[in-house]
Amino acid sequence: MLLVALLEGEPQSGAIWYKDFRQSPNPSTERINRMRVGVPKEIKSQEFRVGLTPASVQELTTRGHRVLVETQAGAGVGFDDDDYRAAGAAVPDTAAEVFDQAELIIKVKEPQPSERAFLQGHHTLFTFLHLAPDADQTRALMASGATCIAYETVTDAAGHLPLLAPMSAVAGRMSVQAGAHCLEKAQGGRGVLLGGVPGVAPGRVTLIGAGVVGRNAVAMAVGLGAEVTVLDRDIGALVRLEEGYGNRVRTLLSTAHELERSVLAADLVIGAVLVPGATAPKLVSRNLVARMRPGAVLVDVAIDQGGCFATSRPTTHQEPTFEVDGVLHYCVANIPAAVARTSTLALNNATLPFVLALANKGIGRALREDPHLRNGLNIAQGRVCRAEVAAAQQLALVPAMDALAQG
Repeated sequence: MLLVALLEGEPQSGAIWYKDFRQSPNPSTERINRMRVGVPKEIKSQEFRVGLTPASVQELTTRGHRVLVETQAGAGVGFDDDDYRAAGAAVPDTAAEVFDQAELIIKVKEPQPSERAFLQGHHTLFTFLHLAPDADQTRALMASGATCIAYETVTDAAGHLPLLAPMSAVAGRMSVQAGAHCLEKAQGGRGVLLGGVPGVAPGRVTLIGAGVVGRNAVAMAVGLGAEVTVLDRDIGALVRLEEGYGNRVRTLLSTAHELERSVLAADLVIGAVLVPGATAPKLVSRNLVARMRPGAVLVDVAIDQGGCFATSRPTTHQEPTFEVDGVLHYCVANIPAAVARTSTLALNNATLPFVLALANKGIGRALREDPHLRNGLNIAQGRVCRAEVAAAQQLALVPAMDALAQG
């Protein structure tokens, strides 16, 4: 069955510390009492989010940790360098300096090739990784020797994905907004208004998956007045939607027959299925896409994990769409970056407790003591510690506790 998801000391002046630390004759002694935390500026195309806000930085610096934030890292969400300095951070000029001085690297998106080159065995990387469909990144992170913890596989006591969830909520809401825009004729769509007007039927939206993404997409689609159908294999998830929306939402058990009928009838199809940590299943075939209405729109929210439509490939906010067989595809791999300030604040709300645990306790102890954080460990000591990644890329699996013991 598919799982649908949607996952001590006084603070010092950052500028003074940065100068002093680089001149320190024995910087390794600093590790006894403090963690050095680095926040590079995101360089993925059209990615404006930032790993730590000034408020999060202050939570670290007031506990005696030393934070380096690359200049202009928060500019895309309205945080300038002086905001970070006021929070106690140093603000070096380059990513190279951040990686050179930091032990714990906090990012938002997976490291790009130029960033991977900076990673070394003493680094711990905490960010979204989505490794299962990305063999190149996996090999590079293994070769670096770094400890790599993925936001999207950290769990909670209920088995949910608390660091993925806020971004899934944003992506779910944005998927309807983006899909409605793509349906406009000038964008290559059918020219359908999702809410319709008096005397004209509303547009039809099919949602595949009733997890966090799906539920948030439903809220937006229903709010716009669209005709909404949701498919899932979890009857409980469908029951909860019916209890919330009544007959404003049509819920269906996801069988091949119902999936085909619902996709072919739709103006907008949103793929919201995710198997945590694994490559997304291809639920809509190339043949089915070819039979869809001309000008219909597919929004693949699962594209970070490889996508759930056979015709999907990653796109960017700069060039968000492409057409296959007359069907417009929106497959942006960082949808929440479009609303970067909201997304950054929501993500920090979720990640900060884990960042503090890693910094306060040290990496090894934090991972050993918290099984939920340990579920986020994807790579350590050049070994793959996540079963779904190992299976997707036919790599040897080393259980996380074994890797920690060896490291």
